[in-house]
Amino acid sequence: PYDWGRIAAANAFSDVYAMGAEPALALNIVAWPVDDLPLEMLAEVLRGGQAVAAQAGAVVLGGHTITDPEPKYGMVALGFAAPEEIVRNATAPPGAALFLTKPLGTGIVSTAIKRQVAEPEQVQAAVELMATLNAAAARAMREARAEAATDVTGFGLLGHLERMLEVSGVAARLDAGAVPLLPGVLELAERDVVPGGTKRNLAFVRPHLDAASLTEPELLVLADAQTSGGLLVAATRAEELAGALVRLGVPYARIGETVVGEPGRISVAGHLSR
Repeated sequence: PYDWGRIAAANAFSDVYAMGAEPALALNIVAWPVDDLPLEMLAEVLRGGQAVAAQAGAVVLGGHTITDPEPKYGMVALGFAAPEEIVRNATAPPGAALFLTKPLGTGIVSTAIKRQVAEPEQVQAAVELMATLNAAAARAMREARAEAATDVTGFGLLGHLERMLEVSGVAARLDAGAVPLLPGVLELAERDVVPGGTKRNLAFVRPHLDAASLTEPELLVLADAQTSGGLLVAATRAEELAGALVRLGVPYARIGETVVGEPGRISVAGHLSR
């Protein structure tokens, strides 16, 4: 329960960081089956959320609770940024390098956990990844004056990239071999250990893809629905951003570039690394 709270809070603050803002306030949103699950478990969930909110520098002002047969927990997160520092997802120019600050695969690993086929090291890696804030990545992005960014969450890398490209009026080329993955994710996808949301993501983005070299499991990994994924940043000052990420201790991968072309079109070459 404590990790659930941590992950939910980190996921909530991700949108704030993706716009170059700093978290300030948060509200808890709780649905809880009070007759079936102990309130002590809820207290642990809230403690995890509070811990990550404090790490983000945000104050939890309270929230709302309802009785529900299915337990749910999330946060409303608010942040502030100077107008000139706001980073949008609709301003990616052609010729910008594309950076990804977390590996993919949390949706697939979460499904593996539910099906009891996940290895302990996969579980631990996914939990720590999802509970990690995008704070340092956002700071690096601001320092490098990146032109555009989004967070990679429910629509997967391909879905969020397609949206950024479409509203920015550009296309992109990706190097599949440069995309970082959690351990064993491709092997799980090859066994069809894949959430329904990931399959829907791929169905949506497939008309916008040129990826003849990739297998279906590889495409599913690239479309995997993430929880608290990393930032996807478009930056023309690529070396400046890379230097800031290294200095701030943020793992990253340079996975491609934006190009002139049909808005929203994604060309993917190569194969994912195992």
